[in-house]
Amino acid sequence: MSVAGGCCGGGMVPVLPGLYVGGAESCSSPESLAAAGVVAVLTVDAEEPPAVPGVRALHVRARDEPGADLLSRLDDCAAFIGAARADGGAVLVRWVNPGFQGQLKLYEAMGCAVDSSSVLYKRYRLQMLTERYPELQDLPREVFAVDPTNICQTPNTEVLYRCRKCRRALFRSSSILSHAEGSGPTAFAHKRITDSAQLVGNRREKCTSYFTEPVQWMEPALLGVMEGQLLCPKCTSKLGSFSWRGEQCSCGRWVTPAFQIHKSRVDEVSTLPVGNFQAAKT
Repeated sequence: MSVAGGCCGGGMVPVLPGLYVGGAESCSSPESLAAAGVVAVLTVDAEEPPAVPGVRALHVRARDEPGADLLSRLDDCAAFIGAARADGGAVLVRWVNPGFQGQLKLYEAMGCAVDSSSVLYKRYRLQMLTERYPELQDLPREVFAVDPTNICQTPNTEVLYRCRKCRRALFRSSSILSHAEGSGPTAFAHKRITDSAQLVGNRREKCTSYFTEPVQWMEPALLGVMEGQLLCPKCTSKLGSFSWRGEQCSCGRWVTPAFQIHKSRVDEVSTLPVGNFQAAKT
């Protein structure tokens, strides 16, 4: 969020026409709010502030901490702000927090709508969970992708990934959390690795693993530990590893948290659009 202009009365800072940000003191003067044309106040705080006569209010209960979750409420906030500005009034938003601003940028990157299927959103959700993980007694159910074996038919637009040894379905392409390619061998200088690329067919592949969101079958392995192996739930062959602290991809990129499945341990299976036939991707 860019801030333009100077301070108005009561500590309000204009951001856009009809939109101000400010701290707690910005609501101390109803006269200043009226002079700025403020008809609605959005407050992000642990405690609900006193009502201001004649001013609409929306309170989002969240601690004024960078790690507090605002993203899940941004659709409601955007609708509240939009409604007030559409009527020709101005809105005051009460928060000044770098963490919240980061969430606003993520919201903008998703097209100004919370998209739970977005890779950006899934990464944000896992990173928020990682910050609280040592104190957690269990993991929220919504964090886990549905086990492919519990789905009647994988959508035709997706690729299914199976254990290469026993053919048990493990995850779908929508569960893969892509990342920007790292700096390659230079990222492993401390390990004296000269070439982190793996030769696959006639091409070199720098990322030799898939990094995914947690899938339901992983849950028993994840509970109560910070890192460990990921084993096939059917044949128990080793598929990869996980770490809430993060792991380094073979391309050099550090991924946090990391749920890593080695590409050499799984096969891609493309669902055909006709009937229920499936063909292994070669």
